[in-house]
Amino acid sequence: MPRRQKEPKTKGLYVKVYNNNIDKALSKFKQKVKDSELLLEIRERAHYTKKSTKRRHMKKMAILRAKYQKMREN
Repeated sequence: MPRRQKEPKTKGLYVKVYNNNIDKALSKFKQKVKDSELLLEIRERAHYTKKSTKRRHMKKMAILRAKYQKMREN
């Protein structure tokens, strides 16, 4: 009895196209890319940023989040 071959695991994002409906598949793919935050990561990796700059940015964003959360509570 021949062995059943496993499907090769694909890396990254993919979408199956049904009934040659490429428009639907493309919109699903765009949604997957948006949800995975892939473009944000690519933008961040485009240029090197020092760790101190990253920390400063994260601290600034945390302060803003706290500010908006406080405004929403009031």
